[in-house]
Formats: sequence, C-alpha cells, structure tokens
Amino acid sequence: MGNSGSAVKVCTDHQGGINWLSLSPDGQRLLTGSEDGTARLWSTADSQCHGHFQGHESYITFCHLENEAAFTCSADHTIRKWDVVTGQCLAIYRGHTSIVNRILVAKDYLFSGSYDRTARCWSVDKEKQIQEFRGHRNCVLTLAHYSSRDVLEEEEEEEEEEEKVSRDLLVTGSTDCTVKVWWVSSGRCYQTLLGHTGAVLCLTLDAPNRELFSGSTDYTIRTWNIVTGEQLKVFKEHQGSVICLEEVRQMKQEGNSHKHLSCMLIIHQKMLTVYLGEYMMVCHSVSVFTGSGDACARAFNSRSGVLQKIFRGHKFIINCIQIHNELLYTASHDGTLRIWDIRGICKRNKRRLKKERSVQGRSSQKGSLSRLFNNKVGCMVQQENRE
Repeated sequence: MGNSGSAVKVCTDHQGGINWLSLSPDGQRLLTGSEDGTARLWSTADSQCHGHFQGHESYITFCHLENEAAFTCSADHTIRKWDVVTGQCLAIYRGHTSIVNRILVAKDYLFSGSYDRTARCWSVDKEKQIQEFRGHRNCVLTLAHYSSRDVLEEEEEEEEEEEKVSRDLLVTGSTDCTVKVWWVSSGRCYQTLLGHTGAVLCLTLDAPNRELFSGSTDYTIRTWNIVTGEQLKVFKEHQGSVICLEEVRQMKQEGNSHKHLSCMLIIHQKMLTVYLGEYMMVCHSVSVFTGSGDACARAFNSRSGVLQKIFRGHKFIINCIQIHNELLYTASHDGTLRIWDIRGICKRNKRRLKKERSVQGRSSQKGSLSRLFNNKVGCMVQQENRE
C-alpha cells in the first residue's frame, strides 16, 4: 500500500526534543525550538545549522521566524527576539508570570498567550507591553489576529466608535473551553464564544466568509460567525483532539477557488497530554503529509485517502512538519530534524493530474480534502496495516 522512505539527512545538533519548527516567509531558513532551551537556524539550501540562539533559562515551547528576525517563547516566562544573521538577542519581553505557550507576530505587534491566564500585546521594536487581555479562567493556548476591516461592514464599524482608532482584534482560545475576541486598542472583550466542552487548542479565520474555526480536546471543530458570535456548525467526525487547523485555498477549478478545511492534528507534549496516534497534516499539491505520535510521517493522496509513502526513522513523536522545495522536514521529540526527499511523490502527482486533465478536460477538486478528513483516524491506521 505504501513504501518506506529514508531521510536524506538527519540533524542531531539539539540536545533535547524539538517542540516547534518555523519556515521563513522567503523559504530560505528554518527555525527549531527545543527542550534544551535553545533555538537553531537552518538553511534550506544546504540543510546546515547557521545559527544557535542561547539565553532562555528553560525549554522553548514555540518559535516564529521572519526573514530578518526570529522569535521564541519559553517556560522561563519570557519571549525573545533574535537577529538571524548575528544570533544576538535583540529584545526580551518580560511580564508573563508562567509558561508562555504561543506567540504571534502581526504588523508591528507581538502577541503572546500563557499559562498565567492572560494574553498580551507587545511593541515588536520598543520591547514594551502595550496591552493585557484578562478574562479567561485558565491558560491561553492559541491566538489569531485580524482587522475589523476584513470582516465588518462600515455600518457595523460605526457601532464600535470607541475602537475606530485601532480596528485590530485578537482571538484567544483557552483550556476554560471558551474562545474570546478582544479589541487590541483597549483590551476589551468583544465576544465570548461558548460551545466547546474541552480546551480550545487551535484557531483559524476565514475572513471573506466572516467565519472563525476552532478545534478542541472535545474532538470537535466549530464554526462561528466572527461578527455576531453565533455558532454555525459543529464537525464531530474526529476521534481525537483537534490540535491544529489550517485553511487551504490552493486547489482551483477553471479559475474558481474551492476552499477546503484541512484539519491538522499535532502532538505537543508541553501543551497538553500526549495523544498518541493523532496526526499533524500539511497539504502539498494533491498529497497530504502527516506527522504522527507513532514517530512516523506519511503521505496520503488527498483525493482518495490512499497511503502513498511512510517515512520511518524518528524514535519518538513528531511535533511539527514543513514542506519546502520538494523536501519534507520533520521535527521530533527525539531531538532530531530529519529531511526527506518527496520529489518522487510530487512527480507522480503531476503525471496523474496531467492524465486526468487530458481525459476530463478539467479537474474537479470538490470534496477532495474533506473526503480524507471525514475518514476517521482509525480508518487510516487500518489502511496502513493492510500493507
């Protein structure tokens, strides 16, 4: 059914498990954050480590990479900004009183969420806290940011006159089972979205449709009207916690985009309990690549759900994956970054698409990803066992 693949390179520089992996916008660098309290910068051109960021006093929970700066957050309650060329620490953001779980960089803002039950907004350049968001009854695990210009009509904006100076909003998800929407300028809560019965672990915004998606340990994905706060739909197909969501718009038919919801399941040991067997998924061409709690990565055909390849080699759970230039990068709690060649899969996909287009005249993508994700995780595991 699927054949095993060997890594083209194994990077063993970290002395502890890798909790997160971030790709720069220009695709030239990768950043890894580790249990060893350090972050490392890797070149996607030669797969070599070109930066070692040291200074945190405890493990790094999450990292984010821009083209010229790197950001890390840690169990030492701080966030740090680094120069990607010199490795120098440019700023330390202090104020949280517990583990910082997640950071988000948007415009000139740096947002953070923590076990101290707060989210905070910082000035990226001035190393200064701008706002604090208090109201959750438990830790803040996930963040999203948008402008009201993206979702509100002019007449609706007039109703929020006091917020017109800054129309930015922050969305937070918490282990208190709620999602909250905040005005960044005042720290005031605009909406509290109730419905989940478990911790909210992930958020993604579909601004054109004015919808917010949230995933939870209650095994559901819920869709909300971001303006009214109304719950629109509940997806109950999953058999495990929904830990990450990504919106995919890359598939097209005759110039008209079909939007698919790609549910990605990640294991993050420092965020919550480890859920073995759950998947992290990244969409690429007509394949979906996954990293799993069983230490394997896999490639599935996104239309049929057929297993295309298994990537074996990690000794422990895979925490994060990325794809760039027909290479698959997997970061694991075993402390290694592994790089896999997926050119063969990409070539087969291109040939298959070309053949379908010549026969059908056009490619109908409707329902391709949703078909895969509506198959329960157990079904995919059973499929692999038939090898």
